[in-house]
Amino acid sequence: MSTGTKIFITGATGYIGGAVLSRLLEHKTAASSKITALVRDTTKVPKFESIGVKTLVGSLSDLDKLEQEASESDIVFACANADDVLACKAILAGLKKRHEATGRAPILIHTSGTGVLVDDAGGMFATDTIYDDINVEQLETLPDTQPHRNVDLLVIEADKQGYAKTHIILPSTIYSLATGRLVDLGIQNPRSIQIPVLIKAGLERGQGGVVGLGKNLWPNVHIDDSKWELAALSDLQNSFSISLVGDLYIVVYDAVLRGTAGHGREGLYFGENGEHLLYDVQRAIAEALVQLGRGHSPVPTPFTEEEYKRMPYLRHLGRNSRCHAKRARALGWRPRYTTKDLLESIKPEVEASIKRLNL
Repeated sequence: MSTGTKIFITGATGYIGGAVLSRLLEHKTAASSKITALVRDTTKVPKFESIGVKTLVGSLSDLDKLEQEASESDIVFACANADDVLACKAILAGLKKRHEATGRAPILIHTSGTGVLVDDAGGMFATDTIYDDINVEQLETLPDTQPHRNVDLLVIEADKQGYAKTHIILPSTIYSLATGRLVDLGIQNPRSIQIPVLIKAGLERGQGGVVGLGKNLWPNVHIDDSKWELAALSDLQNSFSISLVGDLYIVVYDAVLRGTAGHGREGLYFGENGEHLLYDVQRAIAEALVQLGRGHSPVPTPFTEEEYKRMPYLRHLGRNSRCHAKRARALGWRPRYTTKDLLESIKPEVEASIKRLNL
């Protein structure tokens, strides 16, 4: 990329987007990049300015603003709502204008998720189906009706039409509390969604719960597997001096800069480093609640129909989602944290939830 690369990021105040932004600010290209973040909360504008990031005040609903900013950007990191069709279309429209104006295809690194792989297990069984992000033909068997899939297909089609080079990151169950400069400044949300939802439900009922029998499987990845190391430079074609730390997004970003990143239909990158049985997570939550005086039994009990009505997302957690992240590993991604680390992270998450919810 040339000097003065213009980067636009959405979701920068979120759990994932904040982690991405922090790595971009540490990246070797930071000095020659001009980063703009979409920010809804105007009180955070001075905080962004203090770290050298410009802001575009607005939300994903401000389609004209999204299109305009994308039309002026070389690279867009979309780290906000993976299911917002209109926001995605606005960003793609802007990137198309950028291509028409410059004759170069801008880059989109879009956030989806392994929720696109789910079934309807209801926590009652594990599936044998495991998706491989290098197996393009297998991925293309996913029904258009799967979660996130409609937006993913828009992104892939843009690459097919040639006006953008698109890359889709599909994180799995991301866990642990985020830390770092952006969290300390009050910019980044330090919490994930999936495990905190189960913790909140357990705190409300005074007992850890289980979806079905908890027999379904999900992949997982640590938020700070951001110390993921790249493979030895000698193993990389056309390699040069590159950052030796960075999260999955930055590994892909570095490959984009080298011109070695798969894109379009060959540009889907799963984020996983192992998988967990949902029951094991729910058991760990139940045990932590007992240890902290907030639960009756270390054995989780089934959620009720009333609880599912009140917290519909619980049913989603009872589905299977299984995959292998081969494409990112081929680029040199080396995640270190495992399912053991996930289970060990749960008690601190429960303690943080109690404090945050003032319970």
